[in-house]
Amino acid sequence: MKTETIGSFAAKTHVAALLDKAQHGTVFIVTKRGRPVAQLGPATRQGARPVFGSAKGRVKIADDFNAPLADMAEYEA
Repeated sequence: MKTETIGSFAAKTHVAALLDKAQHGTVFIVTKRGRPVAQLGPATRQGARPVFGSAKGRVKIADDFNAPLADMAEYEA
């Protein structure tokens, strides 16, 4: 991943071009008077659909999952 430093005025002026480059993996450190104040880079992929069966073998349901709870005995009919 390529990293570039750019001043805030230049970032404001060329925001469309920076977004295009960021979409392809470039990370920009935006500076104000030479000090880093922000980072512009590619967004993480949001809203990806889960892969069916990807949790197989990771989830275990206890044998007594449906067993009555002792604390609830007085409420049983």
